[in-house]
Amino acid sequence: MTTTPGTPSLLRAINDRAALEVLLRRGPLTRPEIGVLTGLSKPTASQLLTRLREAGLVVLDGIREGGPGRTAEAYRINPDAGHVAGLEVRRAQIRASVADLTGAVTGSFELPTPGSSGGDAIARARIAVEGAADTAGIGIDRLNRVVIGVPGAVDPRTEQLGYASHLPGWHIPDLLSRLRDGLGLPVAVENDVNLVAMAELAHGKAVESPNFVLLWVSAGIGLAIVLGGSLVRGATGGAGEVGYMPVAAAPIIREPGRANTGGLQAVAGAPAVLKLLREHGFRGSRADQIVRRARQALDDGDERAAAGLGELATRLATGLAAIVSVLDPELVVLAGDVPLAGGEPLRVLVEQELHTMTIPHPPLRLSSVDGNPVLTGALHLALGEAREEIFSSTVR
Repeated sequence: MTTTPGTPSLLRAINDRAALEVLLRRGPLTRPEIGVLTGLSKPTASQLLTRLREAGLVVLDGIREGGPGRTAEAYRINPDAGHVAGLEVRRAQIRASVADLTGAVTGSFELPTPGSSGGDAIARARIAVEGAADTAGIGIDRLNRVVIGVPGAVDPRTEQLGYASHLPGWHIPDLLSRLRDGLGLPVAVENDVNLVAMAELAHGKAVESPNFVLLWVSAGIGLAIVLGGSLVRGATGGAGEVGYMPVAAAPIIREPGRANTGGLQAVAGAPAVLKLLREHGFRGSRADQIVRRARQALDDGDERAAAGLGELATRLATGLAAIVSVLDPELVVLAGDVPLAGGEPLRVLVEQELHTMTIPHPPLRLSSVDGNPVLTGALHLALGEAREEIFSSTVR
C-alpha cells in the first residue's frame, strides 16, 4: 500500500518496526519496557502490541513479577513468523541450514556434490533445502527466501556463474531464474567470501567497522569489500576476485580466467603455501596443516619457521598493499584456513609488512566467527531481507 508522510498507517508502521527491532535485540520485554525503549506512550505501546499479536509477529512469553502485587506480561518475537535457508555449495558437498525469524538455527543438512548437468544441480539444491527444512520441522513452503553461497560470482546481467570452473553443473544460463523456479522461492546467489564478510559484520571483528575488507586465504584467495555496511560486487559480480590480481612477486599470467590462476593465487594460494614451507623443511599435505606446524615451530624459536612464515607474510602483504592503497579501509580481516592456522604470529607478520608498504595503516584482525561463516553470512543476508518484508506487513 502506498503511504504519504504523516499518515496514520505510516506512523503505525514506523512504531511497529521500532518495537520489533527492539524485541529482536533486547527481548523478551514487557509493555512498559517497550514504551521506554521506543519512546512510545503507554496507550500507543498497548495498541501496538495488540496489533503485532494479531498479525502473529509477537507472542506472550509469560508473566514477569514486579513490585508487591504487580505483574507484567512479557512479549517476544514469534520465531515461527518467518524462516530462511542458507546453502554453501562446494565441490564435495552442499551444506544447508534453516533459521527462524529470530536467527536461531533450527535445522541443517548435507548432500554430496552436484553432478555435471544443470538440472541435476537445481534438483540437488532443492533436496538440500528440503532436507534442512525437514530437520527444522517445517515444509519448504514455509521458507521466506534462500541465499546460496558459491565459490564464484553471478553476473547480474546474464545470471551466469563465473570464476568457478571447478563447480560442475552450475554454469548454466539463467541460473537465478532456474533456481527460483526449481525451489519455488525467492533465491539469491552470493559469493562465499562476501558471505563470510557479512558474518563478520554481524557477529565478528567488523561489528563496529562498516568500511572494511576481508581477505580469504585457503585453497583459493578472495576478497570481500564492504563500504558503508554494504557489499561491493562490481559490474559483473567479480569485485574481490583478487586471486587473479597481478602482484610483483609473481610472473604475469595472460588470460588468467583460462589458466584458472593468477598472480596472488600463484604465490599465496594453498599449493604455493605448501611449496614454500616445504622448501623451508616442513611437511604436510594441506596448507593449514603445514602452516600450523610452522607456527608451532616459530613459537619454539625455529629460524626456518621465521623465514618461511616471513616470506608468506610478505606475499600476502604485497597483495593487500594494492588493495589498501586503492580502498583505504578502516579494517582488514584475515579469514580462511591459512590465516587461522598461522594465528596471531602470522597476523602480526602480515600487519608489520603491510604497514611498511602503504601510507594508510589499517589494523589487521583474524576472523572470529565460529562455525561455518559462509552459512552464517547466508542466513544473515536472508534474514535481513525476510525481516524487511515481514516487519513491513503490518502496514494497512
